[in-house]
Amino acid sequence: MAKILAADIGGTNSRFALFEARGGGLEMLDSVWLETHGARTFPELVEQLWDSDFPVRPGSFEAAVLAPAGAVYHGVTCPNLPNAPWGIDLREVDFGTPAVRLINDFSAQAYACRTSAVDDALVIQAGEPVEGETIGVIGAGTGLGYSALLKTGARWTALPSEGGHMAFPFVGREEAEYAEFNRTESGRNWPEGDSVVTGLGLQLVHRFLTGEDLTPKEVSARLTPESETARWYARFYARACRNWAIGLMTTGGLFIAGGVAARNPMLVRIPEFLEEFHNSHVYGDFLHTVPVKLNANQASGLFGAAFYGAQMLAGNGEGA
Repeated sequence: MAKILAADIGGTNSRFALFEARGGGLEMLDSVWLETHGARTFPELVEQLWDSDFPVRPGSFEAAVLAPAGAVYHGVTCPNLPNAPWGIDLREVDFGTPAVRLINDFSAQAYACRTSAVDDALVIQAGEPVEGETIGVIGAGTGLGYSALLKTGARWTALPSEGGHMAFPFVGREEAEYAEFNRTESGRNWPEGDSVVTGLGLQLVHRFLTGEDLTPKEVSARLTPESETARWYARFYARACRNWAIGLMTTGGLFIAGGVAARNPMLVRIPEFLEEFHNSHVYGDFLHTVPVKLNANQASGLFGAAFYGAQMLAGNGEGA
């Protein structure tokens, strides 16, 4: 019954949890939230953790897995943590165990698909899941995250991705006008998932369609299934999901995560979503078979990090 320290480190909050791995499952024993901007450096954040009431100290757990919202290099560093004042280098902190690893936050979301964190996921399309085959994960929040979960032998391996920075595809004259609007208003080299299928994207498409300059939260409060903003955004989100499902051939299923859909499940439940998701002249039949679920569990990243830690301790996750 190994204990695992898991962390989900974002630009606003850094969440830590202590898990116990037992009988092939994971039990969360305790958790704490710290303000990311409340620390000037990563070592200072960890010192705040040790000084808190959270019942862990260096050496009191067998493994530690931290999942920052940024690109991870060699499982050790995350030099650029978007929306945070510092990066992460595990070599700067003594965790009291050599089994310490960084994984991308959406890799953690992918590993979570093999835990109880997704037991209550909302079914968008039942599909025909194939056990042990590729699972895709995508999620819009502040950014657009992508990952995939592959089974190789006894091990599950999550593929990290920064796909939110890929150019976003638009169709037709109206969308071409929006593409230029999005590029100009976002100040980016081209419209990308991070500026189209995110909170920023919701804000921009609403401004384009209505002329109203509202925050994403204010736009969300006005959304209805009939609103043009909801229909456009649902179409864009579905297009990103469809492309990822086809790109990976997600016969194991596709999980949607991230704060936008979690707070506005209507965006993936209105007809425009599945209509666009199925819209392929070659793979329409396949897309009807893909199980699609909405994972709104805020602790899923922690469960995923702990799952990776359990694999690492079992000798199945090293180097994944």
